Amino acid sequence: MKKKLDIAIFGSSLVSAYWNGAATYYRGIVRSMHERGHRVRFFEPDAFGRQQHRDIETPDWAEVIVYYGRNDCDALQTLKEARGADLVIKASGVGVFDAALEKGVLDLQGPSTRVIFWDVDAPATLDRLQANPSDPFHALIPRYDMVLTYGGGDRVVQAYRRLGARECTPIYNALDPTTHYKVGADLRYVADLGFLGNRLPDREARVDEFLLRAATLSPGRYFLLGGSGWGDKALPANVRHLGHVYTADHNAFNRSPKAVLNISRESMARYGFSPATRVFEAAGAGACVITDAWEGIDYFLEPGKEVLVAANAEEVAAHVCALDMEKARRIGDAALRRVLAEHTYAHRAAQLEALLEGRDAVRPLGVTA
Repeated sequence: MKKKLDIAIFGSSLVSAYWNGAATYYRGIVRSMHERGHRVRFFEPDAFGRQQHRDIETPDWAEVIVYYGRNDCDALQTLKEARGADLVIKASGVGVFDAALEKGVLDLQGPSTRVIFWDVDAPATLDRLQANPSDPFHALIPRYDMVLTYGGGDRVVQAYRRLGARECTPIYNALDPTTHYKVGADLRYVADLGFLGNRLPDREARVDEFLLRAATLSPGRYFLLGGSGWGDKALPANVRHLGHVYTADHNAFNRSPKAVLNISRESMARYGFSPATRVFEAAGAGACVITDAWEGIDYFLEPGKEVLVAANAEEVAAHVCALDMEKARRIGDAALRRVLAEHTYAHRAAQLEALLEGRDAVRPLGVTA
């Protein structure tokens, strides 16, 4: 019988997606590991207003421990609660106390406790390390039992191996069909094209191109911009800003426009093989997705049949102009069939479990060896 693991995760937040794009990724992985019989405790800080903007109540498929650290010492005290776990995971991008936790979790390592670094933004981490050879994280990477990543394919895997990682494997984003599924259209979100994403430094220029310039090229079409941080952004007249869209409304947001737009952050597009969580969430709602071009998209969805790909604003505008509702629904339904067959968090949890048990598993997409 497979051993049921006691897993402790130190991450940004499981219960709030507020300024926390990894939330639904965590939820999908954690819920699926729970369903496979494992115990998961998720440690998250009270930071960035996330606890005040919860999307979900504390779930029955995880224990959520919120810590109120004022400094590194307070955060390190929390590590004591994870002592004795079979598996301790430090996720990247907690947002506070990251350096202290990255080093501190390694003190929990032992014969019965493996410690993993799970990078939910590997392109940003790798760019940071390349730019700063004296970054203290360089010395820590070889000490982790394993590095897992949110995506990135062979380029990310080889980069981590060069930095001394014992093992590096991508666990890609996926769909949780219990949370993202088809719903009826909502008048709040009816439009020709909708985009959902927070305003971030390495995303904004791409939003300017793929959404705002595409809207300027499409004066007879109606566009939506959802997400935090865009309040003072100058927008074309045919773009409406919605502010933060809670996860409870994501299905309606994805289902109501004729199509939804995926815009990768610059670093993720550059590395490739980094499909955003919302690609799978939108597909789960049967949405027609238009995505910016990045290497590896065809490993996840078939361009032209299950997803539309655009290299620039002109191509986004052309797709929007050519789409009618029948074609959009046909593409969305094809994407839904594909992700249900190959890209659910149940698939990812089975891959993770096989990896942890040392069993042979299917090589991740985009990884050659």
